[in-house]
Amino acid sequence: MAHLRIGSRGSQLALWQANHIAGLLRERGHDVHIQIIHTTGDKITGVALAQVGAKGMFTKEIEEALAANHVDLAVHSLKDLPTELSGEFELAAIPRREDPRDAFCSVRYENIEQLPRHARVGTSSLRRHAQLKVLRPDLEIHALRGNIDTRLRKLEAGEYDAVILAAAGLHRLSKTELVRQIIPADTMCPAAGQGALAIEIRAGDAATAQHLAFLEDSAARATTTCERALLNKLGGGCQVPIGATAQVREGTLHLDAIVARPDGTKLLRESGNGQDPVRLGKAVGEALLESGADEILEEVYG
Repeated sequence: MAHLRIGSRGSQLALWQANHIAGLLRERGHDVHIQIIHTTGDKITGVALAQVGAKGMFTKEIEEALAANHVDLAVHSLKDLPTELSGEFELAAIPRREDPRDAFCSVRYENIEQLPRHARVGTSSLRRHAQLKVLRPDLEIHALRGNIDTRLRKLEAGEYDAVILAAAGLHRLSKTELVRQIIPADTMCPAAGQGALAIEIRAGDAATAQHLAFLEDSAARATTTCERALLNKLGGGCQVPIGATAQVREGTLHLDAIVARPDGTKLLRESGNGQDPVRLGKAVGEALLESGADEILEEVYG
């Protein structure tokens, strides 16, 4: 059996994810060590993610450790990975996916509709911000960074009337006490790759790839490949107001996607069906561009 070194961010959720994969590998008889690596995104906490704008802010330093042979594999939240990997690396496995939807968390209110006028809502995501503004233009949306515990603590302290978080992270950490609603994907379109893990290795490392092959989930690979193909077509990362959610329905892929102005004054929605994940993602992305998504994204990038 192999000795495998996992590179991971140091947040509570990242370590849960790394330990989850480590546990599955240990069940197969492997000796596994987790190495914590601090990333740019972990160091810049005082501003909203959309204002930082650096692709790979949560993965760059981990990939550097992988390239330098300091670790053998990296466990990422897939939505943190840039849509185009360097030729040095490959995704050895995408395990079974958690719920990709967003969760509405609140002490007093059951859903977005119940929030009073001008309620304070916390989120670090421009995608969530934009869709909240579409639903409720009156809401006051505030940038909220920090780990899940920090965000929930601020909610309980009364700094916010609600916060929006990924359902997957809350489920994984068993922190669902304040979840009042899992927001339907047709109400708030999730981020591309949300709820999925990505196991990254050095390109051509056949031995490590073989050890990790059992982790692969075909449905998770197909849906996330489709979502990331759309994101790549639009030139976006995880800090832009783009949503994409794919499902396998009776052997066929279905993709829904949105692009929205951050102020909520315009939301474009397109969908499609197909067999090829990349072709479908590109086609729906092209439809969004033809509908005017390029103008919205130029404003955001500007």
